Amino acid sequence: MIFEKKSPKISVIMSVFNDEKNIESSVNSILQQTYENFELLVRDDGSIDQTRKILDSIRDERLKIYTSSKNIGLTKSLNLLIKKSKGTLIARQDSDDISLDDRFEIQVKKLINDNYDAVLSRAFVKDSNSVRPNFSHYLPKKYLIKFKNPFIHGTLLIRKRVLIDLGMYDENFIFAQDYKLMKSLIENSIRFKVIKKPLYILNTKNNISSNMSRQQEYYANLVRKNIEF
Repeated sequence: MIFEKKSPKISVIMSVFNDEKNIESSVNSILQQTYENFELLVRDDGSIDQTRKILDSIRDERLKIYTSSKNIGLTKSLNLLIKKSKGTLIARQDSDDISLDDRFEIQVKKLINDNYDAVLSRAFVKDSNSVRPNFSHYLPKKYLIKFKNPFIHGTLLIRKRVLIDLGMYDENFIFAQDYKLMKSLIENSIRFKVIKKPLYILNTKNNISSNMSRQQEYYANLVRKNIEF
């Protein structure tokens, strides 16, 4: 376990919309972390299924639930949660993904010991034997970012002050907000590390990326072309 003096508080931010199938297991994967100094901020972004009922059934003082009858989308929801966060570190988690139980312990240790501003990891793909990113993990990120987003957004752990200095998530980007953010990290020479070991289980089916692929690609092209609103 990481010593207390090396245990900064993490604010884990998660936005969820109509994900009654996955939300409980996703939340529990955070609550079961071996790293103990964190809060989990979940925003129910106008769900009309059983998502809120499931969240209310989870009893843990580290879980803070925010809700709205109006759906405002992932980008604005994440920024709202950042503003409510109390930690010095911000971590992402998607509502249909799973964090392995030692994820934060490994990431915080790497961030502190090697003085990084952000740490990410690779991820296992749910219900498969594959890992993402695969071969592209070994290629220069400054090159890859011009053509694709080579990072798993849900694995992000970043210093809050750095995220705020970058302007948080660009709310003009309804989709591909993670691509925009990671491109900003590289362009601003932010020190970050992608851990080779997968610390996350990534769902790739029936999610925002797959269901809204055309919209995702539209905004991703804006990022590639450096088009600002």
